[in-house]
Amino acid sequence: MSQLKKTITEDKRHFFRITDSVNLSYRLVDEQQTKQPIQVEASLLDNCSLSSALALIAEESTVLYNKLDKIHSDFASYLKLLDIKIDLIAQAVLSLSASEEVSANETRNANVSVSGLGFDCNEALKVGQYLEIKMLLVHSTVVIVTYAKVVHCFQNQDSHNPYVYFIGVDYVNMTENDRDLLSKHVAKKQLQQIRQQKEKQRHHGE
Repeated sequence: MSQLKKTITEDKRHFFRITDSVNLSYRLVDEQQTKQPIQVEASLLDNCSLSSALALIAEESTVLYNKLDKIHSDFASYLKLLDIKIDLIAQAVLSLSASEEVSANETRNANVSVSGLGFDCNEALKVGQYLEIKMLLVHSTVVIVTYAKVVHCFQNQDSHNPYVYFIGVDYVNMTENDRDLLSKHVAKKQLQQIRQQKEKQRHHGE
């Protein structure tokens, strides 16, 4: 990939941002540690493997579903419902098997992109600090473990928000596997939001 194309791709990642539910934990690390591979618990590695396998199967099944939908739409719709049921079961399995360190944390709303993350927090973090972040994307079967650098820390203005601060971070040395999983999750979530918006507009028009 040329440097120009790489720059354009990186720029686009900053615009692909979704709001999602995230079960998140973090700890402070120094910059030197971010240059070393993250030591991930075996249970989280198993979950990441599960996420990768399910994402690959979903990608392949989507192609087959689109072909089948043109031949027999009712049967295709039935298979789609089965796929949703399997996805829900997978989410439950993932939640149960996730490490206690991750699952014990509160689920919070976050702004998620392939380049960074924004999340509510009760601790004021300093710009420039480095974190090790572990997050479970609640509405999918994706577990991400990565380093990140704090780029901003704002005080929440919403008095109803239980969290005092909003933290923004950029990922540091994220693995290609995690970046790929995150990219697919963001794209899938965006498509869902677009479909939901079109449905609302269609019903409003009726």
